[in-house]
Amino acid sequence: MTAAEVRPSRGPLRTAARLPWTVLKGAFGWIVLFELRNKVLLLRSGVRLRRLANAEIARIAATLPELPEPLVVTAIPTYRRPEALLNAVRSALAQTVQDQLVVVVDDGSDSLPLDRLPDDPRLIAVAMHRNSGDCGVVRNVAMRLTRSRYVAFLDDDNVWKPDHLATALEALEAPGGPDAVYTAVRRVLPDGTEHDVLSVPWDRRRNSREAFVDINAFVARRTPAMRFSWLYRAKGVLPREDWEFVRRYSRGRRIRHIPHVTVEYLVNPTSFYTQW
Repeated sequence: MTAAEVRPSRGPLRTAARLPWTVLKGAFGWIVLFELRNKVLLLRSGVRLRRLANAEIARIAATLPELPEPLVVTAIPTYRRPEALLNAVRSALAQTVQDQLVVVVDDGSDSLPLDRLPDDPRLIAVAMHRNSGDCGVVRNVAMRLTRSRYVAFLDDDNVWKPDHLATALEALEAPGGPDAVYTAVRRVLPDGTEHDVLSVPWDRRRNSREAFVDINAFVARRTPAMRFSWLYRAKGVLPREDWEFVRRYSRGRRIRHIPHVTVEYLVNPTSFYTQW
């Protein structure tokens, strides 16, 4: 008799040990469970980043003139991507919707290309003195500095088609419109070829298991409590801050998908790449 024949099978034991996790995932979804874990393990980072953001907001606000209250604020976090940032900003300012304010917030990189950004009264660019390392925190700074009816989000390495905001606002401003919408996203490889298109109808239960809403496509009605998580999410920590934001915002609110591509998402070595 061989050692393999004597050794008991670990398959049934492993299956039994994983049964509670399997049941919980089926009931609540892994994204929900992972975020509960994050709230415990990353609590101290949240306290630290909230203090950092509060100090930065107070400092920056003291240097700004009174800002307008547009229909839409577009928040663009950036960190050491000056060339890509210029493309993102240009695509935001090229929107057919003119009643907007584009807010660029540099996450303490000391490389914000102020002299190269477009000279446009609808654009403000500010820099944090200290690096947070978290896009959600930087977006919170942009939102806290401004007022508007709606908020849109654009990362510094992605671009919008000119009709992105118009497409979203047509649905949001319609009688009985939803609280938020998200459009379809075309993911583009560095050589310019199309990788795939993300276009999935809204399903909150499915959203507890799959992250199918890209924040670059998301336009939402502003609420007093609108914010991204303060928890610091190093690379590899799931769910990402934008997944958690969409999930939390959708609680008790109506979300609608518009199956029209208005976002080009550039896949590059520093992107947080998922298989969707």
